[in-house]
Amino acid sequence: MYITLKDVNKIYPNGFHAVHNFNLEIEKGEFVVFVGPSGCGKSTTLRMIAGLENISGGEFLINGVRANEKSPREREVAMVFQSYALYPQMTVFDNIAFGLTLQGVDEDVIEQRVQATAGILGLTEYLDRLPRELSGGQRQRVAIGRALIRKAGIFLMDEPLSNLDAKQRVTMRGEIAQIHRETGATTIYVTHDQTEAMTLADRIVVMKDGYIQQTGTPYELYFNPANVFVAGFIGEPPMNFCRSRVTDGCVTFGDQQLDLKGVRPDMGTLEGKDVVFGFRPEAIILAEQSGAVGVDCHVELTEMLGDNTNVYIISGEQQAILKTDSHYTPETDTDMRFYIPGESIYLFDGETENVIRPPEAARS
Repeated sequence: MYITLKDVNKIYPNGFHAVHNFNLEIEKGEFVVFVGPSGCGKSTTLRMIAGLENISGGEFLINGVRANEKSPREREVAMVFQSYALYPQMTVFDNIAFGLTLQGVDEDVIEQRVQATAGILGLTEYLDRLPRELSGGQRQRVAIGRALIRKAGIFLMDEPLSNLDAKQRVTMRGEIAQIHRETGATTIYVTHDQTEAMTLADRIVVMKDGYIQQTGTPYELYFNPANVFVAGFIGEPPMNFCRSRVTDGCVTFGDQQLDLKGVRPDMGTLEGKDVVFGFRPEAIILAEQSGAVGVDCHVELTEMLGDNTNVYIISGEQQAILKTDSHYTPETDTDMRFYIPGESIYLFDGETENVIRPPEAARS
């Protein structure tokens, strides 16, 4: 593996344990995203990889060589921060070239590499401008260019899009993905935005309270979440959850009992167990079909978003969100019935909140 983290921990002098036993292997050229809520340890882990934070315990290796004690320059990493950190008095050209200038690289080489980098980033026509004359997205591209021009082996990005508006974030996501395809750089990207993680990553590392919750492809995390946290964090709107106790093969949803014996062959083994019943808003269907569980509810609110509608429903005191085709938006303040296909039903242990996989899934 190109990058290896073995039982890496970060403990600050005040005793705060920010990162616990972090284990990860990253292949050369892979795009890995660390995602999680604020304070989960993702940026701290990135800074340990960069050499900006000391590693309290464990081992960090680059290409099989221990790098715990190496300086950032010795690690050959390039980092893009949340703030653009551009020099306001310097032109775009000089900002991009700054690192090479410090290294005493020949001016002709600098010119060639700046022009090539600007071409990749679409900045050629802005090289004579100052940062204040650029949009937020353009300034972020300059910051990326300054890191990219170093041709470092590892490219680190710490929430680079958080200062951009929604439209700029969408544009920059596409540009970052394109840059990665063109350069093939090994990239580690930190964000709290699960949409960025899902659209950019080869693999995602989901973190909470300094611990890795799950590592996998976007597909694996979406369809096979390891626990309630991952299931609720990945997906928009988030997965619906309902706590219940299994009784006669049924779970309680609001004011009704949902019989799962026909869709979950393991319900007998779960009798009397506290579980968390979950389903994704977009997984529901409005027409009855074999192998699906019917749910009655009352429509409280609808949000028409164009191609789909968010439908806020309630059953007893249990609330949930459904996502439907906009052409089949139910009326507000009416009763409706929807169906959850058996394969779209998730059960989690009520105590550990880890997923309970059906027997056939556990064997596969």
